[in-house]
Amino acid sequence: MTDFLAPHHYLPHEAPMCLLESVVAVEQESAHCRVTVSRHGVLAPFLNADGHLPGWFAIELIAQTVGVWSGWHAMHNGEEASRVGMLLGGRGVRCPEGSFEQGLQLECHVTLLMRDEKIGCFEGQILADGNILASGRVNTYQPDNNELEQLLP
Repeated sequence: MTDFLAPHHYLPHEAPMCLLESVVAVEQESAHCRVTVSRHGVLAPFLNADGHLPGWFAIELIAQTVGVWSGWHAMHNGEEASRVGMLLGGRGVRCPEGSFEQGLQLECHVTLLMRDEKIGCFEGQILADGNILASGRVNTYQPDNNELEQLLP
């Protein structure tokens, strides 16, 4: 069994923008992260008046799980783990209930569908208690250092 660092070690995010609490697994073509919807957790700043997380956060939870996947692999290849990646967009990202209820432990899963040196496509799902609460595909872009210098002078 592999021990994983906290998600912020693999992501270029700082609080409060790191929306994941733990890394459960990272494999060659998949990753699994976890976060609990709680007024006392990392999602607290983003909860609505009822203590629920709006469903449109699903795309960011999936994207950050992809970021953990990418960061973990970079770290294990001797590269900088928290390089900036970009979410190009999502396809068919849905959260039928419209929000994630207070107290739910969200299991965020991604599976690599296609990847080249810079562009990746991942299928994502967010589950709680074995039920799929959100799903969809995300497309990502990994700029090289020259492109980052042009984008972020």
